[in-house]
Amino acid sequence: MTATLLLGRYPVDPPVVLAPMAGITNVAFRQLCREQGAGIYVCEMITTVALAVRNPKTDKMIEFGPDENPRSMQLYGVDPDITAKAVRRVVDENLADHIDLNFGCSVKKITSKGGGSAIPWKRRLFGSIIKAAVDAAAPAGIPVTIKMRKGIDDDHLTYVEAGLIAQEAGAKWVALHARTAAQRYSGEADWESIAILKQALDVPVLGNGDIWEADDALRMVAETGCDGVVVGRGCLGRPWLFADLAAAFAGRPERVMPDLGEVAQVMRRHAELLVHWWGAEREAVTDFRKHVAWYLKGFPVGSELRRSMAMASSLMELDDLLGKLDHAAPFPVANLGQPRGRTNSPARVVLPYGWLDDRDSETVPEDAEHDDSGG
Repeated sequence: MTATLLLGRYPVDPPVVLAPMAGITNVAFRQLCREQGAGIYVCEMITTVALAVRNPKTDKMIEFGPDENPRSMQLYGVDPDITAKAVRRVVDENLADHIDLNFGCSVKKITSKGGGSAIPWKRRLFGSIIKAAVDAAAPAGIPVTIKMRKGIDDDHLTYVEAGLIAQEAGAKWVALHARTAAQRYSGEADWESIAILKQALDVPVLGNGDIWEADDALRMVAETGCDGVVVGRGCLGRPWLFADLAAAFAGRPERVMPDLGEVAQVMRRHAELLVHWWGAEREAVTDFRKHVAWYLKGFPVGSELRRSMAMASSLMELDDLLGKLDHAAPFPVANLGQPRGRTNSPARVVLPYGWLDDRDSETVPEDAEHDDSGG
């Protein structure tokens, strides 16, 4: 392995980043993952305007655990001025130690306003947003990084040019999800693009896309030369993937393959952490429901029990249902290497009218900013 990945003054060892996922990477899930292995654990995507105007829902989402270090926050914005204002609040109120900027989101409500993966096409606006964040973060020594995709679609690839612009604007690293926005989460990630970007940049490049197992991460580093990996869907229902990643990057062969009883313990811990964060049991257990299918994937669990668990509304009810699982059932090795979480079909990227016409326009699209966080 190469030298330890650095994020400003923070060593990132192993060089692993948990990708922000809407409705998933809250305080509870991040703690669950951090208990398994080291790395950078990023909170859910926060919109700059919501942060700037102190949206109460957003202020709940930017909470960090007392032992989270460094505290990592991903911001989404389209307006350099609002981005600067949001980052100044982070600095003034000591809200985070690292800021990641989202230029990878491909959902219609974001791209149709010119946000997320649409922005790098507007190269001057893209550079201005990054520079605004970097300049506002500089007094506190907060490193700014970016995450992006290859481009809007195969006819509008931007990743090399965007990487160079980000580097010039002061980004400390560039993470590339090796798909276009049009691909969404379909098909296979194009790891070769990560290698091309790594060759083009002086700052570290992190690779993202199709890391389902720890050995995929090692293979990505070997094949592309990237400096680290960003893990998203691969850890859904498998927070122990971070233990596997720590072992893999340390050159150790052991991998965690829990039986169903051990998985049940992790599920209970996850629900408990959610209760602590939410401060309300019913809301927390309702929030936990979305994770049930991911945890039980591949295990021999009847449809009725799965359904009941996905409708639980108290810890007592969840405990009763977890007790009905066959705790001796072995880990389903046939599921190793299989995609997890959302998969979908390619789709045309919805953009503002005339968006592709002028790459050098710095005009911020009307109604571009969203005041609700979480993607």
